[in-house]
Amino acid sequence: MKKCIMIMNPESGKEKKLKSFEDFYDIFRKYGYDLDIIFTRKRNDAKKIIQSLDDNIDLVISAGGDGTLNEIIGGNILRKKPLTIGPLPLGSTNDIGKMVGLDKDVYQNLEYLLQGEIKKIDICSINHTPFVYVACLGDYTDMAYKTPRELKKKYGRVAYILYGLKHITKKINKYQVKYKVNDIEKEGEFSFFFITNSSRVAGQPDIYEDIKLDDNMFEVAMAKVTNKKDMLRMLVMVTTMDIKDIPGITYYQTNHFQIEFLNPIKSSWCIDGEEYKKDTTIFDFKINESINMLLPKENLKKLFLK
Repeated sequence: MKKCIMIMNPESGKEKKLKSFEDFYDIFRKYGYDLDIIFTRKRNDAKKIIQSLDDNIDLVISAGGDGTLNEIIGGNILRKKPLTIGPLPLGSTNDIGKMVGLDKDVYQNLEYLLQGEIKKIDICSINHTPFVYVACLGDYTDMAYKTPRELKKKYGRVAYILYGLKHITKKINKYQVKYKVNDIEKEGEFSFFFITNSSRVAGQPDIYEDIKLDDNMFEVAMAKVTNKKDMLRMLVMVTTMDIKDIPGITYYQTNHFQIEFLNPIKSSWCIDGEEYKKDTTIFDFKINESINMLLPKENLKKLFLK
């Protein structure tokens, strides 16, 4: 039989709702896999676990949220022989899972995954630290990692709204930056920065009309917002328009983006829902490399060139 390791985050929102771990073993046996489940205990455990696995593992399942998948892919890239990864969303937002065609039923999602295809997917990096689908900076983007875990487990995505409402009176910070994109140097003032390789961010689907995960490119969107009214207006427009067509947003598609902040940064970057905190004002984004991922067949034609 083929060998599969499931790395599971027991703190993920849906983990407590699982009926039985024996159901997992039954499904994997059905598809010819011998399964072992390894639980994480603290941050960065998933990264260390995948680095320690033998090269003869046929499949690694990331059972958790987007942050767990980020850790697993980060550790996988450091291996001499990277392994094939499959995402099984158990978190409260699960942008990656929903983008590739997975949703609420964990066991049905697993069936879709094991019936799927292996595809090569681009992995972006910020200052050589990999991320799967989003790096963002600006007021309120820290909700992803500052919202208390207890709230997320109890209320799911609504927890972020509840936490955000408590901080909505904050002044919106603006940053003067120099940046280089597609070999052109520019300068400007912006409030929000989103570097993505995804059609879905923060629970909002189809923010771009045509995203490919294997085109060696990523998307850069920088928003100039002067007050909360403009911010709310822009958020409404994101639900009805392609983000690159929204007034006040500067958009690029590229495979290399460098940015320098000329005034102090008030918050950390958020990458895949986790805090990325570095003592620097210069950040370099590029496609790090690609890895193999097992994905359900539903959205493959939409998301991949090959």
